[in-house]
Amino acid sequence: MKTLYDVQQLLKSYGTIVYLGDRESDIAMMMLELDELDQAGVLEKKQYDSAKIILAYELQQSRKG
Repeated sequence: MKTLYDVQQLLKSYGTIVYLGDRESDIAMMMLELDELDQAGVLEKKQYDSAKIILAYELQQSRKG
């Protein structure tokens, strides 16, 4: 997993599609969805960690402008 698209595809594989119309809100909601999947024990630790790092980076880039 290397891109935001990869994270979207991971979430999609679990039936979650996030589109709120605002990039920062989309990324924040994806983070929440990842947390829920992690708490449910569905994701492997490596998947979860990689996805969170990608989302944190994308959120930072989005806020830079």
